[in-house]
Amino acid sequence: MVSDNSFSLTPGKKVLFLTKDASLIRKQLSGELTLTMADVKVEDLLDDINTDAMTPAWVCFDYDPKEIAKNAYAGLIVDGKRLIPENALQGFEVIVSGFQKGVGSSRETAAQCEVYSGSRLAVAASFAPIHARNNINIGQLMADHKMLERLQSGEAVQLAEFAEGYDEITKLIIGAGGLFPFCEAVDKGTIELSQVSTDARPMNIAEKIVARHLLPGQGSHVKPGDAVMVRVDGGYSHEFTTAQVHFFLGNNYGADYKIKAPAKFAVFEDHLIYADGVPRMAPFGKKIQTLRDMQREFQKHTGVRDFSAKDGVSPGICHQVAREQIIEPGDFIQATDSHTCMGGASGALSWGVGATEYAALIYWGFTPLSVPESIRFELKGELNPGVTAKDLMLFILSTFAKEEQTLDRVMEFGGEGLFALSPDERATLANMATECTAKGAVMEIDDVMIDWIAARREGVSKESLKAKSVAADEGATYAGGVHVINLSTIVPMVATPGDPEKGEASDPKNGATIRDLGEVDIDIAYGGSCTAGKIDDIDFYAQVMAEADQAGRKVADGVNFFIQFGSAEVEKHAKDQGYLDLFARTGVKIIKPGCGACIGCGPGVSDNAKQVTVSAINRNYKGRSGPGNLYLASPTTVAASAVTGKITAYQQGMFSGA
Repeated sequence: MVSDNSFSLTPGKKVLFLTKDASLIRKQLSGELTLTMADVKVEDLLDDINTDAMTPAWVCFDYDPKEIAKNAYAGLIVDGKRLIPENALQGFEVIVSGFQKGVGSSRETAAQCEVYSGSRLAVAASFAPIHARNNINIGQLMADHKMLERLQSGEAVQLAEFAEGYDEITKLIIGAGGLFPFCEAVDKGTIELSQVSTDARPMNIAEKIVARHLLPGQGSHVKPGDAVMVRVDGGYSHEFTTAQVHFFLGNNYGADYKIKAPAKFAVFEDHLIYADGVPRMAPFGKKIQTLRDMQREFQKHTGVRDFSAKDGVSPGICHQVAREQIIEPGDFIQATDSHTCMGGASGALSWGVGATEYAALIYWGFTPLSVPESIRFELKGELNPGVTAKDLMLFILSTFAKEEQTLDRVMEFGGEGLFALSPDERATLANMATECTAKGAVMEIDDVMIDWIAARREGVSKESLKAKSVAADEGATYAGGVHVINLSTIVPMVATPGDPEKGEASDPKNGATIRDLGEVDIDIAYGGSCTAGKIDDIDFYAQVMAEADQAGRKVADGVNFFIQFGSAEVEKHAKDQGYLDLFARTGVKIIKPGCGACIGCGPGVSDNAKQVTVSAINRNYKGRSGPGNLYLASPTTVAASAVTGKITAYQQGMFSGA
């Protein structure tokens, strides 16, 4: 409980330890067992608890946090059953886990499911950055295991201790009890913000973009850890999140609320466009329609840009369409989805935020942030034939990210190797920064990227885009270091599903080279999502299937191969290139633009635990795309595997001898 600026455990309230031993969790839930830190080692606790496990997609169909809380941790499945039954989290004041709590999606519902069940404190060895921010914004305290030991010994810990290590503004948000009361106090003048006093210094790309967006009176230079208030150039939400944004704004600012700059923001109908066709989503049809209706109500109420579906067809995935039509170099973009970081390929600084943070920033027109640290990847050389940017990112995930070198940092990419990649391939790298538990990604810009953006903007000149572009200063520093990667050394890779018998969680950081993988038969191949539904990705699928077609091959018997377009522009490209006929001849099943199998809400999801999928999506957390085993791979690997019926690295001419 919180009193007199301190926190202590409330008599009668319980502490839940999320242990790797499921039987111990069940005994705690039933009241048979009470644990303390004296009974548990950190290595006994679940690591990498992802937001899909805390609130699976179907739980997010409720927008009222009180309803969401009833199904807290519904995605923790053991032996085919929910480990934590409905309403079982009620009465637990503290939830304890291991490393990297809250990885994955930016969905704030993962934090809400704990808070609205009664939790006041989340304890972990480390937290994923977006999840940590969501906890702070809705008033949940966070601590490490040593602090829990003190609390369980009966000590009352001062609230100031929970804020140690945070920037000055975050400390104020924690002290205020969350973001909404903080913003109100700033507006009333009861909280005064200290000014930034960083001297002139060389800055990296992220720092320079933040410095350009400082509100007046905060200086001209920043360094990591500076607490600042910045303006936002734009953002967006989708039907999975907009209803809650609308709900929060109405509750906090009245039914007639207005937002500052509606023309800068947008709504997309993309995430649930095909959910109605997935059998396990059928029971939630009314809730899904409510989310759609509330988004349309929000759009009419606010006047934000409208990317709703027309005649049941989405204009495309928000991140891809935002690249095409919204984001420009030097922008600072915020949106309610963790893959917002895809905008980094366009030279923008962008990352995902929760519903509370998004609601606050579109209402007030500014947002607080702590200037993030950066890590730089200097790319050189070129990728070998058949190897793609997805393989490079799977390599980075299995090395730098697995060792937490990218944690909560902006991943800056540059070098002649970056410019050897196409704009779409660069977008693949930026998109999956969130899988690295990074803050975001940002990239150097060349004329190729400028031309790509200008070709999709009416009335926007190349000169104006160049003027907005940002490059790191000579002498800029990187807390995560500068790492040189020779692209010619990258080989085809996959991320493997975890082995439950070995205590391994499914995670995109589970990297393995295909040559070391062994034989893995597949049932489903899926090419699509914001990561792999771009023009270049469709070209990759078509390249492989054209070679198969010439050799008289098609999708293997017993395998379903789905290709889904990321946007209407991508679909038009496929039509213009004649790919639709090629895909039809070779047995590929085509899906209109939008999200789908990646979040378990469209064709391509597995139906049972025995099925094996090789997919070009960005995450393979257990249950995210159905109950089966999910391997992540590049578009070329996915297509080649669809033809051979087993996970296979693509090689040019591989079908000619068959």
